[in-house]
Formats: sequence, C-alpha cells, structure tokens
Amino acid sequence: MKIKLRKQFHSEVATASLNDIMFFLLLFFLIISTVSNPNVIKVLLPRSGPAQALTKQPVVLTITEDKSYYINKAKVSQAQLEQKIIEACREMPEPTVVIRIASALTVQDLVDVMNIGAKNKIKMVLSTQRI
Repeated sequence: MKIKLRKQFHSEVATASLNDIMFFLLLFFLIISTVSNPNVIKVLLPRSGPAQALTKQPVVLTITEDKSYYINKAKVSQAQLEQKIIEACREMPEPTVVIRIASALTVQDLVDVMNIGAKNKIKMVLSTQRI
C-alpha cells in the first residue's frame, strides 16, 4: 500500500538577509571609492636625456608692515602697483603672483591687492608660514 503525503515540499531560497548584505557591500564600496584616488593610472613613461627644465617662476609681491610694496625685491609705490604687476606678468602664459603680506596688516589691505589680480585675470596666491 502506497502512502501519499498531502504536503509537498518545495525548495525555497531564503532572501531575508540579502538586503542587509547588499547594503553593507554598497556602503563598503562607497567608502572605498571616496578614499581611493581615481586619477591614478600607472604608466611606464619613456626615458630621455637631460632637457630644458620648465619651471614656472611666479612674481613675488611683498607688503611690509609700513605698506611698502616690493615686486621681486624692487620697491614700487602704491599708485604704480597695478601697472607694475601687469608688466611683470606680461610674458607669462599663466600669470601667477605670490603675495607675502605682513600679518600685522588688515584683511582689507590683502583684498585690495587681490582685486588687482581679479580685475586683470592674474592668479593670486597667499604665502603663509608653517605653524
């Protein structure tokens, strides 16, 4: 006599924990992608002999506590400052001025000089001292 079971067993995959696993994988890859540098591509570059060094020499503007202006160690009056900066940056493909300003001066003094660069499309960089 053959006994027949009323309930048939179906195979089933438990997917309740897959949501948690996918969330942790997504979180892991997001964190790793922000930490890694995406612009790193290792390439073996060709070799060459000694060549001309391409160095970009910026114009250095120094402002002392008594508001004396120096462009590359040459003293300049405040009235001629803009014209002398333009003349010093004329031959540069990407004009850059490094500003060395005394810490005793006000922020307005710095902004006045940086406005010259903004008006003439000259990149201004503020030089600071390491702590």
